[in-house]
Amino acid sequence: MKILSLLSILLQAPQSIGGLVVFAVAAIVLLLLLFYFVPVGLWFQAIVSGVRISLLQLVFMRFRKVPPSTIVNAMITSKKAGLDIGRDDLEAHFLAGGSVKSVVNALISADKANIELDFKTATAIDLAGRDVLEAVQMSVNPRVIDTPPVTAVAIDGIQLIAKARVTVRANIKQLVGGAGEDTILARVGEGVVSSIGSSSSHKAVLENPDTISKTVLSKGLDSGTAFEILSIDIADIDIGKNIGAVLQMDQAEADKNIAQARAEERRAMAVAVEQEMKAKAQEARAKVIEAEAEVPKALADAFRNGNLGVMDYYKFKNIQADTRMRDSIGGPENTPKKNK
Repeated sequence: MKILSLLSILLQAPQSIGGLVVFAVAAIVLLLLLFYFVPVGLWFQAIVSGVRISLLQLVFMRFRKVPPSTIVNAMITSKKAGLDIGRDDLEAHFLAGGSVKSVVNALISADKANIELDFKTATAIDLAGRDVLEAVQMSVNPRVIDTPPVTAVAIDGIQLIAKARVTVRANIKQLVGGAGEDTILARVGEGVVSSIGSSSSHKAVLENPDTISKTVLSKGLDSGTAFEILSIDIADIDIGKNIGAVLQMDQAEADKNIAQARAEERRAMAVAVEQEMKAKAQEARAKVIEAEAEVPKALADAFRNGNLGVMDYYKFKNIQADTRMRDSIGGPENTPKKNK
């Protein structure tokens, strides 16, 4: 009997142990869900850090799909830095797609550097797609931008290749809607080209490259941009080609080609006129031959009609023979040559 009782106890034991395991797992899941929706530890951390926020607001953040840790940590960081940023403002910025951490860090950096930057401006810069923290850091530590080689030609025709270094810092007030670095580089390049192009000689530019910097800097190239130009320094100037000589050579070659084309045109016109004259001469010769062919017919008609006698015909032939003899005597080959 004792053996049977022990067996029954052993058979019932797994069922009771399995129920305890299920209950324990369910309790752990419920506790995890409770601490997820009710972040007691985060609330206690905020209270200890001097940030006043209710536990119910932390629960509501979960339903608004806002991570409470992000908002609470931002509030604690700003509070310790001496800034007062409201919870609603941080939540609104997060829901708008902004980076709460970057905005808070930028505000703290600006406050420590005595740079005027309010929360509204910082969030606008962040939502515009710019790194607001990098902008504040760039306001404190200016950036040096190297321009690509800029090619320009002085008045004397010598080409110069200049490289400039532009020192800029961020203009917080114009970060939203202001032009970027590409505009700065384009304007500086245009100013360098204009300054070199207005120089009477390339030697003057090589002797005083700072004149380029002063001229370009005085034009206010940073207007409408997100940066403020502090200085423009000419890092290097190289001499390129003699563009004036090249242009003169090209112009001379072009003039020669034009003259050759005009001469060819005149020659073609002369050849055409000559061909036309030959055609007219051949036409006239054909008419003469045709007219000469009509002479025998006319003589025959004159003999037939009694208008011409035999003696008249012989006189006509004598006149023709006399004319041919005179032509042969007065020809060019019988003309006496002049003494040289």
